[in-house]
Amino acid sequence: MAKRTTLKEFEAVYPKLEADILDWAKQYNLPQQQLEWYQKSLQANTLGGKCNRGMSVPDSVSLLLDKPLSEEEYFQAAALGWMVELLQAFFLVSDDMMDGSITRRGKPCWYRQEGVGMIAINDAFMLEAGIYTLLRKHFKTHPSYVELMELFHEVTLQTELGQLCDLLTAPDDVVNLDNFSLEKYTFIVIYKTAYYSFYLPVALALHMLNIATPENLKQSEDILIAMGEYFQVQDDYLDNFGNPEHIGKIGTDIMDNKCSWLVNQALKLATPEQRKILEAHYGRKDKAHEAEVKKLYDELKLEQLYQQYEEKRVGEIRTMIAAIDESNGLKKSIFEAFLSKIYKRSK
Repeated sequence: MAKRTTLKEFEAVYPKLEADILDWAKQYNLPQQQLEWYQKSLQANTLGGKCNRGMSVPDSVSLLLDKPLSEEEYFQAAALGWMVELLQAFFLVSDDMMDGSITRRGKPCWYRQEGVGMIAINDAFMLEAGIYTLLRKHFKTHPSYVELMELFHEVTLQTELGQLCDLLTAPDDVVNLDNFSLEKYTFIVIYKTAYYSFYLPVALALHMLNIATPENLKQSEDILIAMGEYFQVQDDYLDNFGNPEHIGKIGTDIMDNKCSWLVNQALKLATPEQRKILEAHYGRKDKAHEAEVKKLYDELKLEQLYQQYEEKRVGEIRTMIAAIDESNGLKKSIFEAFLSKIYKRSK
C-alpha cells in the first residue's frame, strides 16, 4: 500500500539539501557574509509554506510503486519535491515584486524586508540556481538526468509565459475590461499555475522511476492541466464567495483588477447597463466600488454558475481518469488523490 508523506517527514530532508547548495557556493570562495545572506534567503523564501507541490512528488512515487518508500527512494523523491519548492520560491519572490505585494506567508515579502530591496531580484535567480545545483549533485548519474533538467527548464518557461500574459492583460494601474477574455484567462491559468503545480510533480515522479513514456506523460498532462484549470477557477470563486476565516485571507481580486473567471463570466452575461457598472467599479482600490461589483455578481447568479461548472468539469476529469490504461505505468490513484484534495474545497 502507498503511504502519504507528512510535512514533518518532508521538512526533515531540507537541511541536507540546503547544506548541499551552500557547499556548492563555498567552492567559489564566496565570502562568509554573502554565504549567510544566501542561507537566509533560502530559509525565508523556501520554508514556511504548505509544501503541497513538493510533497506531491514522494506521494506520487509511492502511489506509482504502490508501497511505502525506502529511505533512499524517499530522499530522492523528497529532493525533487524540494526542487519544486525552490521553483515556487523563485516565482514568489519575483511575483511579489512585480505585483507590489505587501505580505507573504504572514511576513513582509522578501523584497520589503530590512536591507533587501532590489537585491531580491538576484536572490530570485539564486533560488532558481539551487534547483540545478541539487539536480547535478543527486541525479547526475540518473538515466533520466537530462529529461529532469529539461522538464524544469520547460515548466519554468511555461510559467513565465503565463505570467507575461497576466501582467499585460491586467496591469495593476490600468483598468481596461476590453483586455479580458476567457481565452486569455485559460492561457494564464494553464501556463502560470497548472503546469508547475499539477503536472510537474507527477512528471518528476515518472522520470525518477525511469518509467516516463511519451504516452503516459501526455495522458498525465491532459488530466493534470484540466485539474489545474479547475483548481484556479475554484480559487477565483473562493476569492469572492468563500469564507475568509476558512481561506485564511480576504479576497482582493476585484480591487486588484484580476483577469479572474468571475469577471470574465460577468462580461459574457452582462447587459450594456451592467457592463457600465463593471467598468465604473472594477479594479478600484475601494471597498465601496468592490461592493457594487459583488452585488452585480450576485445578480448574475455567478455562484450557481460556478457550481454547475464544477460538477461538469469534475465529471469530465473523472471520465479521463477512468480511461487510464494502467499497463503503461500510470496509476489512477495518483489522479484520484489530486482530485480528492481539491474537489469541493473551502480553503
